[in-house]
Amino acid sequence: MGRKPKNDWSGQSFPHAGRRKPFIGDLGVSDPRHPLLSLLEWGADLGPIYEMRIFRQNFVFVSGAELAAELCDESRFCKALPPAITALRHYAGDGLFTAYNDEPNWQLAHELLMPAFTKSAMQSYHPIMLETAAELFDYWDRQSGPVDVTRSMTKLTMETLSRAAFSHDFGSFTTSQPHPFVGAMVRALETGRRKGGLLTAPGGRLIGRYLDRRNAEQQAYVDKLLDDLIAERSGSDDQHDLLGIMLNTEHAETGEKLSALNIRYQILTFLVAGHETTSGALSFALYYLSRNPDCLAAAQREADEILGDDPAGVPTFEQVPKFRYIRRCLDEALRIWPTVPAFARSPREDTTLGDRYLMRPEDWAVIVLGQVHRDPAVWEDPDVYDPDRFLPANVKQRPAHSYKPFGAGLRACIGRQFALHEAVLVLACLLHRYDLAGDPGYELTVDERLTMVPQDFEVTLEPRRAPVTASPVS
Repeated sequence: MGRKPKNDWSGQSFPHAGRRKPFIGDLGVSDPRHPLLSLLEWGADLGPIYEMRIFRQNFVFVSGAELAAELCDESRFCKALPPAITALRHYAGDGLFTAYNDEPNWQLAHELLMPAFTKSAMQSYHPIMLETAAELFDYWDRQSGPVDVTRSMTKLTMETLSRAAFSHDFGSFTTSQPHPFVGAMVRALETGRRKGGLLTAPGGRLIGRYLDRRNAEQQAYVDKLLDDLIAERSGSDDQHDLLGIMLNTEHAETGEKLSALNIRYQILTFLVAGHETTSGALSFALYYLSRNPDCLAAAQREADEILGDDPAGVPTFEQVPKFRYIRRCLDEALRIWPTVPAFARSPREDTTLGDRYLMRPEDWAVIVLGQVHRDPAVWEDPDVYDPDRFLPANVKQRPAHSYKPFGAGLRACIGRQFALHEAVLVLACLLHRYDLAGDPGYELTVDERLTMVPQDFEVTLEPRRAPVTASPVS
């Protein structure tokens, strides 16, 4: 094939799909529109580590929980940026998700933003989450017939994040058409994803530049809207949201502050990484609850026990962690369908993975969570939805790092507590307020965007009027 492939692992070879051709390698093995869904199919029987080669780019995948746990050892390994994430840097720059480990703005932003996710900060976001959830329910109550779950949850999580991040309302529940910012952001993301698959193809960089030019107007619109918001708030000492914290917080030792450009990258990162992941988690949880009546009934009993007889009752901040069964329902949905389907790791220095595979700092492996989370060596009947897998006693018995929906180590999702608090709160309120039923003829179809979400999944909602006598849920 000529020049040495990138990510070549010192020339070691791994199992692959078996249809490799000269020059193009494994091109054609995966559907370019659904590369990760394809990966879950053709990589299922290739063992705990396997590869795919596209032209000169080599992708090494880890599907076994034991190897994944080793890669999550932060003392030996760190986050890597595979081509698909590198391509997003044109859009999100050195934001927290797309920054390289040694970029100074990552460390600075991480340290400055940690206070935004403390308990006191989370308490300030709680009323925003309740208000936005109430708007979603009002929006549903004005509709007739089934509701599209993923579309609704995406509206909800985008509004919650935009209000918490920079106190901006996109009007998702008051207008029939989505705000143009949302469409422009989604198209820019899709451009980045497509570029990631083209980087090593002959002429791929030229095609990438063409895609950038075609998307330039959308990108400029997103950038200008955020830059204008940042400029409007500059000079104010208000720190009630993420934007205020980023504008006004200095590093305790150096006095450094984030630049306006990096603040834009961070806001984009929170909007992009935050709204789709939480939307998908909520949507998958509702799908599995609609398919498992016993789980749905148990989750509703818990919501009724805590929230009381009024179907419109809402939880206090302190009550949200008490929805333990609902949290387990969410965790189990994220096990089967992790909305962020993979992340990549590289060694900090030359090492041996699994006592067998030499790895150097320039090598990386993609941990495929959809396979790790279903590894039969860890998970009995892995395709069965069972929230009790996440009972504390069962969690303690499992190997470390066998469940990683939010990533690993220093570069794990900084907004994890925000996402979990919002998702549990919304599920509890929704299940307390409505009885829901899915179409029994619907077969789960997964839409692969930057994240994974159910496609065309609808539920019929019936308001719960009568008080329900609750019994405790373990």
